[in-house]
Amino acid sequence: MKTLSARYHQAHKEAKWAIGLALAYFLWWYCSAYAFAPSNVHETLPQLYWGFPLWFLLACIIGPVIFTLLCGLMVKYVYRDMSLDFDKDTPDE
Repeated sequence: MKTLSARYHQAHKEAKWAIGLALAYFLWWYCSAYAFAPSNVHETLPQLYWGFPLWFLLACIIGPVIFTLLCGLMVKYVYRDMSLDFDKDTPDE
């Protein structure tokens, strides 16, 4: 990463991955919170898994674990360590 344009390209790539993962997490949470919620709460009690309703288990326990692991994988394989210093002698490409 010697040139400034290569750094900008990498920074844009990292930002797109981060925004994509954040949007995917929101969709996961929204779909699991509202798709698996019982339609009529007052008539029947929801079925519990390890003491939690399914929507809560997916949205608030399993989802954060999955997306924390995905975030770690993203940092390991997509992000790159680069210096913030640059030489003024080398031209930008």
